[in-house]
Amino acid sequence: MKPYELVIFDWDGTLMDSVSKIVTCMQQMAGSLSLSVPSEQAVRDIIGLSMDEALKTLYPLLDKADFVPMIASYKDHYLTLNTTPSPLFDGSERLLTELAARNYRMAVATGKGRNGLNRVLAETGLGHHFESSRCADESKSKPNPDMLHELLEQLKVAPERAVMVGDSLHDLNMANNAGIDAVGVSYGAHSVEKLITAKPKAIITEPLGLLTLLK
Repeated sequence: MKPYELVIFDWDGTLMDSVSKIVTCMQQMAGSLSLSVPSEQAVRDIIGLSMDEALKTLYPLLDKADFVPMIASYKDHYLTLNTTPSPLFDGSERLLTELAARNYRMAVATGKGRNGLNRVLAETGLGHHFESSRCADESKSKPNPDMLHELLEQLKVAPERAVMVGDSLHDLNMANNAGIDAVGVSYGAHSVEKLITAKPKAIITEPLGLLTLLK
């Protein structure tokens, strides 16, 4: 692959194995509020979107005001009630360490809210690797390119010198919309068959595969 200066990571399903927890929390939220329970695939398909966009996709007949108790319930399940583990993927920490050693700059563009991202960065101890980040509650939801445009502008990086790494079509389409290259990961929310429709530069099967691509 061509040389890059900046690697921008999605979080859930890309660096952290949190897809199963997101699915079960969304399903438990629906059950607790007597809503129709979405399928696993339906929830996988909204991972990476802002919470409002995710709920609008899953429940198109509801009003935005209805989302307030739904979001509160989801947060209760995610932070307290649901015990599904969400560890880092094997190799994620080593990947970031080795990229830093190779003088790559790194950032995060995530569907998480700011409080959620800050919490997991603190819990994992990985926050020092990232020069900047953008979250779904402070920018437009993926696949809108604003997150990436804002990061590139802040970090003074040209689009052709950046690459986005993510596990969903929302990540890859955001990169396409921003005019930057993208690498898909096969071990997160979306299948390889779905990812290739966005025409990424490559698809990796484990985090450390990115090191080989970037050599």
